[in-house]
Amino acid sequence: MNISQNARLVLERRYLNKDEQGNLLETPEEMLRRVAHAIAGVEKIYDQTDDHSALEEEFYHMMDEVEFLPNSPTLMNAGCELGQLAACFVLPVEDSMEGIFDSVKNAALIHKSGGGTGFSFSRLRPGGSKVKSTGGVASGPISFMKVYNAATEAVKQGGTRRGANMGILRVDHPDILEFISCKEDPSEINNFNISVALTDAFMQALSKGGEFDLVDPSSKQTIGQLSAQEVFNKIAYQAWKTGEPGIVFIDRMNAKNTVPGLGEIESTNPCGEQPLLPYESCNLGSINLVKMLRADKKDLDYDKLRETVHSAVHFLDNVIDANRYPLQEIEQVSKSTRKIGLGVMGFADVLLHLGISYETDEATRLAGRIMKAVDDFALEKSEELAQKRGVFPAYDKSIYKGNNIRPRNATRTTIAPTGTISLIAGVSSGIEPLFALAYERNVMDGTRLLEINPVFAEMLAAKGQDPQKVADKILAGNGVASDYLPPALAAVFVTSQEVSSGGHVRMQAAFQSHTDNAVSKTVNLSEDVDVELVKDVYRMAYELDLKGITIYRDGSRENQVLSSGKQKKEVVIEPAEEEIKPRTRPQMTQGVTEKVKIGCGNLYVTVNYDEEGICEVFTNLGRGGGCPSQSEATSRLISISLRAGVTPDAIIEQLKGIRCQSTLRRKVTDREVKVLSCPDAIGKALEKTLRTYVPTEEDTFDIIQRIDEEERHSKVSEQGLCPECGSPVEHEGGCMICRACGYSKCG
Repeated sequence: MNISQNARLVLERRYLNKDEQGNLLETPEEMLRRVAHAIAGVEKIYDQTDDHSALEEEFYHMMDEVEFLPNSPTLMNAGCELGQLAACFVLPVEDSMEGIFDSVKNAALIHKSGGGTGFSFSRLRPGGSKVKSTGGVASGPISFMKVYNAATEAVKQGGTRRGANMGILRVDHPDILEFISCKEDPSEINNFNISVALTDAFMQALSKGGEFDLVDPSSKQTIGQLSAQEVFNKIAYQAWKTGEPGIVFIDRMNAKNTVPGLGEIESTNPCGEQPLLPYESCNLGSINLVKMLRADKKDLDYDKLRETVHSAVHFLDNVIDANRYPLQEIEQVSKSTRKIGLGVMGFADVLLHLGISYETDEATRLAGRIMKAVDDFALEKSEELAQKRGVFPAYDKSIYKGNNIRPRNATRTTIAPTGTISLIAGVSSGIEPLFALAYERNVMDGTRLLEINPVFAEMLAAKGQDPQKVADKILAGNGVASDYLPPALAAVFVTSQEVSSGGHVRMQAAFQSHTDNAVSKTVNLSEDVDVELVKDVYRMAYELDLKGITIYRDGSRENQVLSSGKQKKEVVIEPAEEEIKPRTRPQMTQGVTEKVKIGCGNLYVTVNYDEEGICEVFTNLGRGGGCPSQSEATSRLISISLRAGVTPDAIIEQLKGIRCQSTLRRKVTDREVKVLSCPDAIGKALEKTLRTYVPTEEDTFDIIQRIDEEERHSKVSEQGLCPECGSPVEHEGGCMICRACGYSKCG
């Protein structure tokens, strides 16, 4: 497998099979053989007499040559016991307690198997609504999003991939204003990307400067109106400030729904490129366009592209049958539509080789020509497969019935973010422009390697410059391509920050016009742009027939306080200087657990400490019952206070002596009861630990100095750093990716 050292290390860390001790059980080549064998083995379902070794070699070859790579779950799980191969899922969220928590459970199963999930919370009644069955009051969609977020935090995908979600709410939902700002605090709902589903009615009201209706999803009644302009302003401001929400044009997605007879599209996968029906899944893969260049590198070899697309469509259709689905409902719906999502990666590199600047008409024309070819070749192969295997079962409920198009797959093309697989292939991600001309890569053993774009290095060398020295200067913040190359040549090496917002949107539109599903792309904006530019991007996206769009303003998640004078006027009040924040909790601590008798039975008090002192308290009640929620709340408040600098003595003073009648009654007859209440027990346990543990510089406790999973994830949002290697992350394709070590927020 012709890949870089860093790509091989990424495979070893994230993809290759290991034993229980973490020892590698396969090489990258053996991984590809495992995948090719498993996917080619599906042929026996359709032809038991044929020898399928030639097809296995075909699949192996295109992956080994990195001409095509499937989505990560397929590489990780094909031919393995888990066997879950799809990347994208959408689950319904019904407006009932049973339905809400059924989806929580189902999402946990999907995350465990390595997939990402999309949800629309638009069916849930707004906060404050009456619940007829109980007489209570509904808490609203955002409260349940927090439940889903907490569940995701508890499940790490398949042991290798973190759970990722998309949360969508229709703009006409009564809780839309709360939803728009629900991620203003980067530590809240941080396992979700969120998008507002804009309707055509909203966009029409916006163009006329009017109001639009808010509709109660349970009664379908209009219960109010809002100014379209004010809501649009708030969406744009929050996206400018924090990078979210994104937007999807939900009516347009449904207008392009290929199987409307099965229902409406409500949501997408986590990065927005795959609109799906409830319980639908999709497996994705990408063609490496660099490998499709002719030998003279003056154009693409469209014959080779056709051959590769045909093999890739065959591969992805087989994945549908090879897949072990996490839920029966998902298997049923997925096999009824047989959707696949074939896309591309390395487009920016192709432009470099051809000497075309990303932000030119020539580049967008090339994009359209390439994607039209991919789309046409994919349909061609899908119809060929249908002749042998039959059309997808839901064909009679599709838009194809009666128009002589008889494909095997209801959709065939998608432009997905290709963060990790493009790192493996050694090319630019998806259809994004270059993020940078030079990188400092972390090869995971502590060594950091300086890498420079190979085409840029070649051009520098041809002009008599030392590529390594130029890379050093660029990484130090000294200059761009135009400082080292003639203007005409330097114009080819534009990075995402140098491409105008209109250039980003036009490129997305060029690919969208020939893509069945949607296009995942990020419009990268410089830190000094204003909110009006974000609004212009959204309007342009609607006018150019996009299905959705995401923007990211440089520094918006890292710095909530803005730097330019004009923008500071629009920012909310800065936090007070005296605001106290708890220090980070280490992943591992030491401590003692004490069993204490109380009025309700046994209370187990755990006091933990690290090298800085006592840092947390946990309590658990025995079978006798008691007040577990009260004890947990007390413990949490104590823990956060300790890490915020409140002294243990001050806490002990407040807790000791608090009385509980049930404990006092039992104390009269049971001499083993030596406390007055749960808080009194906690105070005494704290005191005992404090008096027996005095930290010194010589202490060598077995403490791992790493931030735990939740806090590391927040660090990405707050500081723009990779939670695993500390390198800067890139915002592209609607996701965040670290090209230094391969970490991807979206899996």
